[in-house]
Amino acid sequence: MARHHHEALTSAEKSLHDQSNLLPRRQLVSCLGILALALLISFVDQNGISTALPTIAADLDARATISWAGTASLLANTTFQMLYGRLSDIFGRKAVFVAAVLLLALADLLCGLSSRAALFYVWRGVAGIGGGGITNLSMIIVSDVVTLEQRGRYQGITGSMIGLGSVTGPLLAAAFVESRATWRGLFWVLAPLGALNGLLAYLYLPSKEPTATVAESVKKVDWMGSLTSSVGTIFLLIPISGGGAYFPWNSPMAISMLAIGSLSLVLFVLVEWKLAKLPMMPVAVYRNPVVVVLLAQSFVLGLVYQAAVYYTPLYLQNAHQFSIIVSALLLVPMFAAQSIASTLSGFLISRYKRYGVVIRFGFGMWTLGAGLALIYTRQTNSGIIVIPLLVMGIGVGCVFQPTLVALQAHSAKSRRAVIISNRNFNRCAGGACGLAISAAVLQARLRARLPPEYAYLAASTYALPVVPEGLPPAVLDAYMAASRAVFVLQVPLIGLCFLGTIFVQDRGLARKHECTEELSLEQRDEERGDAAVRTPGRGPRG
Repeated sequence: MARHHHEALTSAEKSLHDQSNLLPRRQLVSCLGILALALLISFVDQNGISTALPTIAADLDARATISWAGTASLLANTTFQMLYGRLSDIFGRKAVFVAAVLLLALADLLCGLSSRAALFYVWRGVAGIGGGGITNLSMIIVSDVVTLEQRGRYQGITGSMIGLGSVTGPLLAAAFVESRATWRGLFWVLAPLGALNGLLAYLYLPSKEPTATVAESVKKVDWMGSLTSSVGTIFLLIPISGGGAYFPWNSPMAISMLAIGSLSLVLFVLVEWKLAKLPMMPVAVYRNPVVVVLLAQSFVLGLVYQAAVYYTPLYLQNAHQFSIIVSALLLVPMFAAQSIASTLSGFLISRYKRYGVVIRFGFGMWTLGAGLALIYTRQTNSGIIVIPLLVMGIGVGCVFQPTLVALQAHSAKSRRAVIISNRNFNRCAGGACGLAISAAVLQARLRARLPPEYAYLAASTYALPVVPEGLPPAVLDAYMAASRAVFVLQVPLIGLCFLGTIFVQDRGLARKHECTEELSLEQRDEERGDAAVRTPGRGPRG
């Protein structure tokens, strides 16, 4: 029975239209340019807002709840991650990508027009849905238009946009805040850029449209899996994100949400295993131990990365009392190193057809950088602060895209989209947990170290208040101790990822061990695509 069901699943997956569309160089450049612009806008939106949050909180009178702006975006992003892979399989990459780009543009416009905090949080959630789709579909489309052997190079280039957007976002937001212009300007810049990007994608992005009608396509969607995974993700991440801060962990609401969320995820696994014809998370992929290790690493690296990106600026602004703009500038070397390392690691993988050594080097450098961050004190000068950030940036750049290439090398071609979506889901879920765990660690340390008259500060993990006469050294020392506790937590976690690389077998990029029936067809496609790249004008034209 199980055997028959597995065959039915394979047959359903094979019935999907093949969206491989290996492009000649001229078309490839325009395609990658559109994807890179979308990623840049998405990460400027995602990372720029953190710099402007104190100003937004004051303007919308939402100082007590402003962290929900980030939480709403992260929740929505994570919830929809797994669905994007199968939606693009069914409705076509281009249609889903354009929808995600326009959704982000609309959300940015409405964020800029928001007059109340609740509305702002809703539109940040919509922005999270759009941004998650852009990240997912960009990776999936790159895997469609270039061969596996070339994928490292091109995903390294598009991956560098993550670092560039992470640099540009905080600086752009800081410029609006520091120049006394409205914080809304950040969103009013991004909205028309996003609309233009959507138009360019609609006009110039190559695609292979599905042959099925819309009604037939809708029937293929894994609706039960979508419902159970969405309920599970939302009901787990809300208490994880808000527990201890907005409501007690032992409150009836937190306990009931955790119980419902856990039950929904169990039901989701059963649906994917036994019922879904086109599962969003094929259980069969977890039979490969290397895939399991890589997906676990994705969760942990998401946890550590999100915590580092969020809590390093807090260390700079709280313990050092640096301004927003100085804090953003000190993070530039980390993101610049990440962008450069992402591009170079991609070229190395494509050149030598090996990803194992790059991933080991990346996690090793990241672990070293996280360890070096433990030297930080309140007196550490800016030149020394930058060194661990540089090392971490190199490590991150050598991990984010190479682990994705490794996952694809260990997965069947027909599951390329869902494996990317599952990887991104794990990364985002890890990020949500990372913020929650770091907040809990920070609060616990603050409660233990703050002077009694300043104990109320432990209620907020966002930022110190501005006091005209200045805060006493004891308060700054407490924030230094709290930040150090967050940095200490990151070292063993990313160290576990480094140890996990022992189990990541480097099978190269030739797919010669693939044992699916589609192997011979795939090899012919790749050979034909390589010939198209060598002879522009003879390849598939989308």
